[in-house]
Amino acid sequence: MKTINDFDFKDKKALIRVDFNVPLNDALEVTDTTRIEAAKPTIIKVLEDGGSCVLMSHLGRPKAREDEFSLQHIVMSASEILGVQVKFVNDCIGDAVQEAVNALQPGEILLLENLRYHPEEKAGDVAFAEQLAALGDVYVNDAFGTAHRAHASTAVIAQFFPENKCFGNLLASEIVNVNKVLSDGEKPVTAIIGGAKVSSKITIIENILDKIDHLIIGGGMAFTFVKAQGGSIGSSLVEDDKQALALEILDKAKQKNVEVHLPLDCVIADAFSNDANVDVADIGAIPDGWMGLDGGTQTRELFASVILASKTILFNGPIGVFEMPNFAQGTIDTCTAIAEATANGAFSLVGGGDSVAAVKQFDFGDKVSYVSTGGGAMLEMLEGKTLPGIKAILD
Repeated sequence: MKTINDFDFKDKKALIRVDFNVPLNDALEVTDTTRIEAAKPTIIKVLEDGGSCVLMSHLGRPKAREDEFSLQHIVMSASEILGVQVKFVNDCIGDAVQEAVNALQPGEILLLENLRYHPEEKAGDVAFAEQLAALGDVYVNDAFGTAHRAHASTAVIAQFFPENKCFGNLLASEIVNVNKVLSDGEKPVTAIIGGAKVSSKITIIENILDKIDHLIIGGGMAFTFVKAQGGSIGSSLVEDDKQALALEILDKAKQKNVEVHLPLDCVIADAFSNDANVDVADIGAIPDGWMGLDGGTQTRELFASVILASKTILFNGPIGVFEMPNFAQGTIDTCTAIAEATANGAFSLVGGGDSVAAVKQFDFGDKVSYVSTGGGAMLEMLEGKTLPGIKAILD
């Protein structure tokens, strides 16, 4: 795997695909700089070598050249984080862009305008990719969040750099850390799969059954398993058409000697609201008109005991509706157990939007081994898919 550390960038222009698709508020100010901070080590490596950086990214889903999606709005934040005044050019191809790149001196950074102002980016247009390729000497992909897209700047462009292409530090570390779960994990390996629907996680579960020892199923998706086994789940979230699939997963897990841990009890409510009436019920004995919104005490203790006995942990999906304080304890206790296991030497990987949000919300980000920056990309890796942005560098 060729990474940025295999190159000396002295007097070279590094064309770096970053993921600066960051959230902006109504005043078009950056509200979360995590993705900019994640790209910093790669950018600084180039500058310290004596090279310059040409950064390309998308922002949002513009339908035309809408100002709210201009990367101009993140220049100030990027400059502060990188410690270098970032230059900006209001397009990503064309004569003005080429002139700005030609004028770039070692130690300088140029940010191109939103790639998705051009429909050719999402279309994976070869001619557009070739125009982008003319802007650098070495192509660096450091955008894990878009590595699962076969876009011009993530997959197609690499063919124009047959020898001079590599992974940035962030993308390389994402690959290494996901593989620690998928192939290099010290046993016992535990996967905590939560969230709302079995259907969105089925491919992941099927792909990891050969690699794990314990499967903890939490969140709304657990009720499909409970109902499939004959439990009463009240008005809890369920996918009735996936009950046979749930039983099939349990059977496959048994064949592969994977121990499946479903909730034992749950915190129930008479409405989907933080202000609803609350009670506790056994997982398969929820009264009509009530829904399970979090793991109960027995569930939390069971899950924690499994996690604390693990050496490799994947956390993908919350245990309850953690956005509501009254139904957050199951997710908090799970995070606490993961943090304790990590402190005791386990490797823990957190990935998927809701899990990452929970870890950040409850301040566990620095207490786990690795927090993935790419929701969709990480899920596809866990599903066993080959990501176009990664394949393009390896080919």
